[in-house]
Amino acid sequence: MTLTQERQVILFKPQGSINLDSGTVLSEQMAEIKPQHHQLWVIDLAAVDFMDSSGLVPLVKGLKAARQTGCRLVLCNVNPPVKVILELTQLDSVFEIFPKYEDIFASVEDQPLVLAS
Repeated sequence: MTLTQERQVILFKPQGSINLDSGTVLSEQMAEIKPQHHQLWVIDLAAVDFMDSSGLVPLVKGLKAARQTGCRLVLCNVNPPVKVILELTQLDSVFEIFPKYEDIFASVEDQPLVLAS
C-alpha cells in the first residue's frame, strides 16, 4: 500500500512596511482563505523591512484562525528590524520562525506521518 499526503501551501509575501494600513490589507487577504487542517500557511517576510505594533495584528489573527482549524502557520525570512519587534513582544516564542523558505519543508520531511487507527 502506498500513502501519499500532500500539503497545500498558501504563501503570503507582504512587501515594504507592515503598519496599520498594509496590515489591514494583509488581514483581508488572509481572511479570504478559509484555513483547513491540511494547509500550511507561510508568511514570507523577506521583502518586509519594517513592522510596527499594529502590523502584528494580522499575524496574530492569522495564527489564531490557523490554530482553530488545525492549519499550520509559519514565518520565514524575517529581517532584523522585524525580528526585533517579534522579540520585544515575545511573539518569537509563539510563532514558528524559519530562516529560509526551504527550511520549512526540511522540518516537515523530518517528522514522521502518524496515522490514526
